[in-house]
Amino acid sequence: MATAVDTLGGERATGLPSLPDDYRPTADEPFMGPRQQAYFRRKLLQWKDSILEEAKGTLAQLQTDSLREPDITDRASSETDWSIELRTRDRQRKLISKIDAALRRIDEGEYGYCEVTGEPISLARLEARPIATMTVEAQERHERNEKISRDD
Repeated sequence: MATAVDTLGGERATGLPSLPDDYRPTADEPFMGPRQQAYFRRKLLQWKDSILEEAKGTLAQLQTDSLREPDITDRASSETDWSIELRTRDRQRKLISKIDAALRRIDEGEYGYCEVTGEPISLARLEARPIATMTVEAQERHERNEKISRDD
C-alpha cells in the first residue's frame, strides 16, 4: 500500500499510488483518478508542513526575543513587527483548516469538483490554488453576489 508523509513526519497509509517527484497532472488522464489525488494530497501536505515549520520558527523567535527595548521608538517598532507577524500566523492557521478540509474532500472523493455546480475544477486552478472549492465561473458569480449584498 502507498504511504504519505503526515504532518508529524511519520508515514501513514493512503491507498493512493506513489508518484515520481516530477509528476504533474494532465488533462489526458482520468480526472481525479488515484494519481491526481495522490499528487494533490502530497502538494497539500507539503504546503501544510511548510506553514507549520514557519510557525515553529515564529514561536521560537517569540520565546527568545524580548520586547523590552530601552528606546520607546524601538519598542513600538518591535511591537508593530510582532503584531504583523502574529496576524500573518493567524491567517495561516485559517489556511491550515482549509488545507485539512481539502484533504478530507480527497478522502471522501469530492476533491476537485465545484461545491456549487458539481463540475470539475480545472487542473490549472487546482494547481494554483489547491484549496479551491469552486470553478472560476462559480467563484466569480459568488463574488459578484457578495458585492451586491454588501452594496445594499
